[in-house]
Amino acid sequence: MLRTGIYLQNRYEIQGLIGSGGMSDVYKAKCHKLNRLVAVKVLKQEFSDDPSFLSKFQMEAQAAARLSHPNIVNVYDVGDEGNLHYIVMELIEGITLKSYIAKKGMLDIKEAVGIAIQVAQGIGAAHEQKIIHRDIKPQNMLISRDGKVKVADFGIARAVTTQTMTSEAMGSVHYISPEQARGGYCDERSDIYSLGITMYEMVTGILPFEGDNTVAVAIAQLQEPITRPSLYNPEIPVSMEGIILKCTEKKPERRYSQMAEVVADLRRVLVYPDDNFVQPAPEVDMAAGTVVIKKKELKEIKRMEGQENRESDWDWEEEDGWEDERDSKNSQRDRRDGGGAGPRFERLFAALGILIAIVIVAVLVVVFSRLGGLLRFNSPQPTSTTIETEPPSSTVETVNDTEIPVPDVLHLPVDMAEAKLKESTLVMKVSGYEDSDTVDKDCVISQAIPEGTIVQKYSTVAVVVSRGTDLVKISELSPAGMTGDAAKLLLEQNKLVVKTQQEYHDTVPEGMVVRFEPEQAREGETVILYISAGPLSAMKTVPDIRERTQEEALAMLTEAGLSPGEVREEFHDTVTQGHIIVQDIEPGTLVKEGTVVSYSVSKGAEMKRFVAAINETYNMGTQIGPGALTADITVSIRLRQEVNGETVYKILTEATTVPGNMLLPVSFTNIEGAPGVDSGEVEVVNVSTEEVLASYPIKFIETD
Repeated sequence: MLRTGIYLQNRYEIQGLIGSGGMSDVYKAKCHKLNRLVAVKVLKQEFSDDPSFLSKFQMEAQAAARLSHPNIVNVYDVGDEGNLHYIVMELIEGITLKSYIAKKGMLDIKEAVGIAIQVAQGIGAAHEQKIIHRDIKPQNMLISRDGKVKVADFGIARAVTTQTMTSEAMGSVHYISPEQARGGYCDERSDIYSLGITMYEMVTGILPFEGDNTVAVAIAQLQEPITRPSLYNPEIPVSMEGIILKCTEKKPERRYSQMAEVVADLRRVLVYPDDNFVQPAPEVDMAAGTVVIKKKELKEIKRMEGQENRESDWDWEEEDGWEDERDSKNSQRDRRDGGGAGPRFERLFAALGILIAIVIVAVLVVVFSRLGGLLRFNSPQPTSTTIETEPPSSTVETVNDTEIPVPDVLHLPVDMAEAKLKESTLVMKVSGYEDSDTVDKDCVISQAIPEGTIVQKYSTVAVVVSRGTDLVKISELSPAGMTGDAAKLLLEQNKLVVKTQQEYHDTVPEGMVVRFEPEQAREGETVILYISAGPLSAMKTVPDIRERTQEEALAMLTEAGLSPGEVREEFHDTVTQGHIIVQDIEPGTLVKEGTVVSYSVSKGAEMKRFVAAINETYNMGTQIGPGALTADITVSIRLRQEVNGETVYKILTEATTVPGNMLLPVSFTNIEGAPGVDSGEVEVVNVSTEEVLASYPIKFIETD
């Protein structure tokens, strides 16, 4: 590991370890030449000691450095110092998509589509430069803090996979395409498959193929049909599911051919999520070149058809290597001989093979025809001489080891239907969803291939699934007899709009549902619940106690069979003090006996405040004279006002003994006077003699 503070190329200062994988350690560093933060990926020792791997690694990293796209992590530099081999890349502040999925469980569909579009655009840009990633997985996708998604490790994956199977590569087995698991040829469609598995994980929170070990997962990638993601997340729209299933087809020719097609369909999901616009690819890739079936692939085909015992997957690579070497030697010999008569013999053998095949088919037809006649000959004969013709339904169809009759999956839940088809070595594909008033939700309405039809094993059977009906039979929900709140919640959970009305009833307890209208409604329609208000005979009329005294109000409420509630006091300009201003329940309202009625009582009109301020200083020495230095005097300060012809005093400062030579502060910022009086005098008084030593006139201002 590199220590903090070490410089690479006298340029990149290591600031700390930020991650570690199977092939490298990643450090945060600062590029002092360009004054920016970067990520430095340093190869681990086991890779650094292999010259062959280092050569591939440097070539692939240099190719990736040519890529420039907003959704690809940029490669800035490739370097080595002694035993250290590293790549300098763009530093992304954020988390991997794998961590984001683990944190959220499963992503919202729109969010998943947005991420998938960004990833597909980055991969597509690399494909245009003839660079295949080969290790597309959420661990290699980084989400920055501003929400931008970038794909990392372009070109590096190829160097790793061509060298050895590290722990990191083994961890990628959940995302590799079947042709990668088989060790076959990889192209753009291999990355498309891995992107499909990544989208599957985003919208479901789980991986489609699991196993006890990596070998089991790889075999599942080759053989197991993928489970529809909507079984784990019913919110997935049919269009998004179609994209995922097309991306993850076992055969490359049945997938999208280019990443641009994936991006176009993903964008349509955002606009038309419920449209089944994804078009399946043709069964045969007419544009592909001829592919020679090698010995290991032939063994796999025979094994799947039950014609050969199961062989160890670990022997394939060794035998195939010998086969490739022999083919290579034969090819070299043919070229050395100038071709010879090889092409003519090949055409001759091809013609003979076709002729032999025709003869074999003819013989089989005759044999089975005679066998059918023999069976009919041995069956009980009718006594009549009339020749009867068998109905078409009794026709005997021959089924060989590679064929299977299609079972009936109508009206079955989708998971049971898929399991039933899987037992018959068939693959189920949901071609669409339809509303149905007769078939339960998430059950099969129709199947494209009728029951009993003979098809090849591993064929795809398209089915249409019921969305159920949006017609809600309210009577079956039984809201009557429930409380109003419970019934309202039940109907709203069934996507109905609920309104309530009170209704008097002699037998239904108060608060319970009496009845409802209508009997049935579609989602989004309004249902009225009638809630019992109890028997009408127990209701009382609220009297009008406004502008009455409290004593009168209490008597009226008691007489009406009601109870007084909270009493509030408020200022009021027109209602006399002590009288009722307002009552909480309107007069004339019918309420249950004993209902509490609260009201407000007037405190009369709110009086305005009159305030004044003064800031003066009184010299005590002017009254005492030369003896002021040794004399003390007790004084107080008061407010004097004339209120309604009478003199009223208000003490502002209590009696206090002060030195005779003191400068006495007469300072007040908020003197409140008598209501309605706008003038007065502040007096300094000798408490012992009641003599007014000083007097200051002040004016009062009206305020709230």
